[in-house]
Amino acid sequence: MIKKVLITGGVLTLAVLLLFGRSTCSYLRTSAGYVTSAVQESVPLEFQIERARGMIKDLVPEIRKNMYVIAKEEVEVKRLEEQIVQTQARLAKEKEQLLRLKADLAGGQTAFTYAGRNYTAEQVKTDLAGRFERYKTGEATLASLQQMQTARQRSLEGARQKLEGMLAAKRQLAVEVENLEARLQMVAAAQTTSNYQFDDSRLGQAKELVSTLRTRLEVAERLVNAETKYHGEIPLEATTPEKIVDEVAEYFGDKVPKATTVAKDEG
Repeated sequence: MIKKVLITGGVLTLAVLLLFGRSTCSYLRTSAGYVTSAVQESVPLEFQIERARGMIKDLVPEIRKNMYVIAKEEVEVKRLEEQIVQTQARLAKEKEQLLRLKADLAGGQTAFTYAGRNYTAEQVKTDLAGRFERYKTGEATLASLQQMQTARQRSLEGARQKLEGMLAAKRQLAVEVENLEARLQMVAAAQTTSNYQFDDSRLGQAKELVSTLRTRLEVAERLVNAETKYHGEIPLEATTPEKIVDEVAEYFGDKVPKATTVAKDEG
């Protein structure tokens, strides 16, 4: 049953792609991008910072690998330099011997003695020809070694620069991660002291509860005041205070005027 559902889903997906073509593929890619971005935004910053720190630590094996390659290449380049020096010394000695044999043959002698042994002019010429060929081969070998040394030295310098760049980038990334963590801690501290706490921590929940209780108490106090203010029966007849004049005069210390005087003044 499950296999049939999977096959059916695959057929429907293929049919949609065939019907709508590239626009559908672009839409699917865009949707996948939105989903990926939303997932990344939902990941806590603490986790992302720790993940970045882990990625920086993961650079260490690669850096060590490059260090090993550079160290090995340095050994090879040094060995090549020693080989070049030895080849140069050997060629210098061979050149000296070639020039000596050439000078001896140029003198027109027919017999020669070297290291207690006698040789004819023809033997010396043959030996000189062989030495000369070997010398030219040695010079070509030396040129190849020098070219190889130049190329490998250039490659070694490039590897060193790359390693130095990786080390500098690693240090910079570590500093930036520490800076991000410090800023995150400052944000967390600001949120802790803020009056508006929207996180799901216990402190935030406690603040929200206190705010709710304060609101409920204020509402209850207003209701009590309202009941006190509007409580009682509605007066049906208006009452006029009869002694209001005497009360005012007594309050201000004046003598109460007589009714006749008041009437005369009004007239």
